[in-house]
This record gives sequence, structure tokens and C-alpha cells, in this order.
Amino acid sequence: MKRRSFLKKAGAGLAAGAAVAPAFAQGTQPEVKWRLASSFPKSLDTIYGAGEVISKRVAVATNNKFQIQVFAAGEIVPAFGVVDAVQNATVQCCHTAPYYFFGKDPTFAFGCAIPFGLNARQQNAWMYHGGGLELYNDFLKEYNIVSFVAGNTGAQMGGWFRKEIKTVADLKGIKMRIGGTGGLVLTKLGVVPQQIPGGDIYPALEKGTIDAAEWVGPYDDEKLGFFKVAKYYYYPGWWEGGPELALFVNTKAFADLPKDYQSILESACADANVDMLAKYDAVNPPALKRLIGSGVKLLPFSNEIMAACYKASKETYDEIAAKNEKFAKIYTPWKKFLSDQVEWFAVAENRFDNFMIAAERMSQKK
Repeated sequence: MKRRSFLKKAGAGLAAGAAVAPAFAQGTQPEVKWRLASSFPKSLDTIYGAGEVISKRVAVATNNKFQIQVFAAGEIVPAFGVVDAVQNATVQCCHTAPYYFFGKDPTFAFGCAIPFGLNARQQNAWMYHGGGLELYNDFLKEYNIVSFVAGNTGAQMGGWFRKEIKTVADLKGIKMRIGGTGGLVLTKLGVVPQQIPGGDIYPALEKGTIDAAEWVGPYDDEKLGFFKVAKYYYYPGWWEGGPELALFVNTKAFADLPKDYQSILESACADANVDMLAKYDAVNPPALKRLIGSGVKLLPFSNEIMAACYKASKETYDEIAAKNEKFAKIYTPWKKFLSDQVEWFAVAENRFDNFMIAAERMSQKK
């Protein structure tokens, strides 16, 4: 599968739509109806909405010849059952956070995020131009799945806690809802990780089944109401610096599509990828202000905690890579790519961002 930039993807979609319009009008293109199983509830309009973006773009570009019906988590299969559903062709595709399935194989997490990994821009660079998507799709062949980048939340928050977490020792024994490989790392520090779908987190936190929970960021967290039952809101979510969402498609279902439909679907996923990150960046700042206004205590993880988690993350990856060839095959080039990206961002983005933070805060005080 060839790598394309966002502009090339979008251009390909528009070109494909324009090129096949006469054929659609003549009725020569087939009618295709797919089902998409989402891992997210409809109430989370941004992350669930990416599936709807894909569906709408595909329908418009094909004059409604190619239709994808989107189903929320639990409507066809449970949130964490979507991979099996695509693999077994129960549905043609799903929209999900691939790290949910690290229990099947930790390598799944590379399609989303691993602790102290790439930010959103770096993840796009890795997937589209760093060889990441090819490596990932090679891994997914045994699951009868082909993956398309289809969203990103940007760096997430560190989650909601019932009590202050000042030291590494304070983490011991905490039952925390956390997705992906972040739970593997926190286990080393005494946390008891819980895999709970988004729609089920609030009641678990309210009833005390769990002591802490992370989801995405202020906009979604406010919708889910976590601030009503836990007042300490930590940052950053070091386990999710740039978590990618993916459209997993059954390999045969994709191969059976006409080539122009394949191109349109790929372009629609690229559009959803850009749209999701842009929306979260727009809606998170006012949501955070509202949360703080309601009495939420916004706190950073201490340097001690961050350093301990970083060390535990590196140990975890080395342990997995030593036992899992599939993980190691991606981890080795991924690690080199991450190192280069961090050095580049230190020169350009980080220097600019840090100056802007200081300058804006100073200007607000005047």
C-alpha cells in the first residue's frame, strides 16, 4: 500500500469522485453496503464521530453507491469485540483504538500509542512516511485485517484520581481504568489496571470499583462526568502522547471493492484523521476552563513519577521485544524514528512552543 500525504490523499479522493461521476450517473458502478462497528458510544461525538465522517465522505464521493452504516459500541458487538468481528467478517470494518487489543498481541498498540511514544504529528510522520503503516499492515495480515489511519486525539490527560498522587509510593494498590500498554507499565509500580469501555467508566468510578480513570481529555471527560466523583485531574497522559485511531477493514472486503472505492475510502480515513485532531484541539481548552471553574484540581504528575514511569516503560518494551518477534520487528525501527523526531522537535517545535507559553502567560498578566 503506497504512502500518501494528507494533501495527496484528499486530492485522490476528490479526483476519484470527479472521475467516476459519469459512471455513477450511468449506474455502472456497484452498490456496496458495509457495516462499521465502533468501539465508542454515540455520546462521545468526536471520537465516535470519526466513523460518521468516513461514512459521509464515502457516500458523497460515490453518489451514495458505497454506503457504510455506523454502529456504536454494543449495538452489534461489544467495544472490545470489534477486531474479532472484522477478522471473522461479521462486519466489514471497525473504528477503534488498536491498543485495546494488546492482550491478543502487544504489537497491536503500535497502531495507536505506547507510553512515552510519538506525539500526533510524529505518529502521522511514522505511519505515512516512516514505514510504519507498511510494517503494521504486515503484522495484521494474520488477522485478515488492513488498517487505515483514521483519527488522533492528540496528547491525552493523565486521568482522574480520588486522592492526590504525589509520589511513586502513592500509586501502589490503586485500581485504575487505563487502556493499552500503559497498564503494563503501571503494573510495575503497583497499579492494578482495568480495561473498561468508555461508556462504563463513570459507574465504576462512582461505585468505587476503581480508584482512578483516564479517558481522553477535557471535552470527553466533561461529557462523561468524571469531575463529579473525582476531583484530582492529572496531566500529562504520558502513555498516550499521540494516540491514533484506526479503521480496521476485512482484507477480502477491501480487495473486493472497485479500485476507485478503495481510493475514496482511504481518502475519507485521512480526512477523519485531520478532522478529529482539529476538533479536539478546538474544544478541549474551553472544556478545561469549565472543569477548573467547577472546582477540579488540575495537577501535573511529579518528576519523580514521570521518571519512574519512563524507566518502567523502557524495561517493559525490552522484555516484550525479547519474547515477541512481531513486536521487535516494529519496535526497532520505531525507536530510531522516535529518537530522530525528538531531536528535531527540540530544535523547532519545542523551542517555539515553550517561548509562546511563557510569552502568552506574561501578556495575560499585564
